Amino acid sequence: LSLHDALPISVDRTGRLPTCLEEPRMELATQTVNDKPRDAYYWRLLATAASFTLFGVGGLCLRLLVFPLLSCLPGTAKQHQRRARHTISRLFWLFIRMMQRLGILTFSVDGADKLGRPGQMIVANHPSLIDVVFLIGLMRQTNCVVKQSLFQNPFTRGPVRDAGYISNDGSADMLDAAADALREGQTLIIFPEGTRTTPGAAPAFHRGAAAIALRGATIITPVVIKVSPTTLTKAEPWYRIPKRRFHFSLRVGADIEPQAFAALGPAPQASRKLNDYLHHYFIKELAEDEQPKQP
Repeated sequence: LSLHDALPISVDRTGRLPTCLEEPRMELATQTVNDKPRDAYYWRLLATAASFTLFGVGGLCLRLLVFPLLSCLPGTAKQHQRRARHTISRLFWLFIRMMQRLGILTFSVDGADKLGRPGQMIVANHPSLIDVVFLIGLMRQTNCVVKQSLFQNPFTRGPVRDAGYISNDGSADMLDAAADALREGQTLIIFPEGTRTTPGAAPAFHRGAAAIALRGATIITPVVIKVSPTTLTKAEPWYRIPKRRFHFSLRVGADIEPQAFAALGPAPQASRKLNDYLHHYFIKELAEDEQPKQP
């Protein structure tokens, strides 16, 4: 019987026994830990595909089944529109919670109680595909300026039309419709960039949002959105998911008085100054988010 057979301890490759001050080596355990999958990557990829498939099917169901049934209920056109917006808001929030439970994302919302006021224009940056889903999901009754292609998309054209959302076609009619909605006391969501932000680039704001605010908004409320790590951006397809769950942060800022800018001069000058103010505000807020936190 050899010494190696008699003692239930490991011998290293040199044949040397560990002393009482040394710990036995655990090469197999270390290798197992290092080979752990990247935060359930393939599960999250499958869950992301299932989520967006469900989103598209849900849009068709709203168009072909739910909204036709809702239209049979008594009420005016405005009441039908309110029902549609309420339904979309609840379904959008269920969609977000589903993505959270599936392990696709985590989220935090700071200041949601300040959203949804009459005549309020909500101005937000646009880093990801689901920004509008979050914002609409947080408010049961809100209007929104959405890109024109959604009105031709078979999965989304039913919901956006029944809810009375405004097409961002860049026309004077769009500006009038948005300003009228605010004057009627609706809450309006608008993304001044007009499209999703290119990763690594500063947001570029168009002046249309400022012009709408000066013509109809009672109050302007900025909302800073941050997604970490970046995903669902303008430059990335939905299936290029990050190595870990992404965190969606939504922070509601202090109100801005549009009347203070309207008093600065003629409408073109006032809208330019308001647009510059909003642009610098978001650049500053996003830059602060990128700064390393002090221990």
